[in-house]
Amino acid sequence: MNMSDLGQFDYTLPEYLIRKEGIEPRDSAKLFVYDTKTDTITYDVFRNLARYVPENTLLVLNKTRVLPARLWLKKETGGKIEVFVLVNQLADDNRIPVLVDRKVVVGQKLIFPDGFSLTVVDQNENIFFVALETGGREKLFSLLDMYGETPVPHYLETDNKDEEILRKRYQTVFAVTEMDMGASVAAPTASLHFTDEVFASLQEKGIEKTSLTLNVGLGTFAPLSESAFETGKLHQEYVTLTEESAKEINKAKQAGKKILSVGTTTTRSLEACTKNGKVLAYSGMVDVFIYPPYQFQTIDMMLTNFHLPKTSLMLLVEALLQQKKSKKSIVELYNEAIENDYAFYSFGDSMLIL
Repeated sequence: MNMSDLGQFDYTLPEYLIRKEGIEPRDSAKLFVYDTKTDTITYDVFRNLARYVPENTLLVLNKTRVLPARLWLKKETGGKIEVFVLVNQLADDNRIPVLVDRKVVVGQKLIFPDGFSLTVVDQNENIFFVALETGGREKLFSLLDMYGETPVPHYLETDNKDEEILRKRYQTVFAVTEMDMGASVAAPTASLHFTDEVFASLQEKGIEKTSLTLNVGLGTFAPLSESAFETGKLHQEYVTLTEESAKEINKAKQAGKKILSVGTTTTRSLEACTKNGKVLAYSGMVDVFIYPPYQFQTIDMMLTNFHLPKTSLMLLVEALLQQKKSKKSIVELYNEAIENDYAFYSFGDSMLIL
């Protein structure tokens, strides 16, 4: 497969099916269930998820959190500048990677409304590195909390957005809070529909869950390139899969349980951490690019949203469909969803592939 094949992953989406804000309650989003064995589609709502997940299942979630990573600061000359903090790439408190929308130079200060400043210390192509005046990661996160904006995709931006509401809604109910786990610049959107009530109904059925952390970067929105197909690699993102979670997943598989991966981020992480059929604890960068044909080593089912056309996310889902010998392609399923008024993209509805 190469770039010339991407045309088959295109579709036409009416503007009204791009949901611009989170639906309330979260679990009232629609659920599109596709059973690959019987080639049947069921239309329901997310709060009824437990009806469709087999009893003998382990759910794997991405518990990353989103930080308000978009800042509006001032140059020393007084000019306004947009600074996007790449919180998913934080490795050194004295070299904070950022993107900027104006020209800056090494040595220049970028100033917060309270007078606190960042100093530009280095540049690597389009990424600049800044250092805090004083303090470490805790200070940075405090500044983002005080002055940052939630970095929703551009197609979700509206003039009347409420930052307080957006911070809560563009975050999963189970997001991690520890600072040493890093953070994301985009939500793992397949998990936005979960509520405590949904988890309770799954638990009642005996369905267990575990988690990992993949800190989502801007690359998730980037268009595919020829080099991705040539190298088999995508943008790098940081994953943490603990020894405990690895044991839980391996134990479940050995017991004959099915693994339900929640989202493409979780799926990529599991595949990157699996060697010879065994999931291994891991902490570091992953860049695996999954597209058809592909043999998944760990997951059996996937819960996912409806993705933008011709993206790596669509290719990953299609790879799973093909492995499961689905009679319908992802585009055919998307067109069925469109005909039934399912909402797409980050705040859109949900698809369960069995």
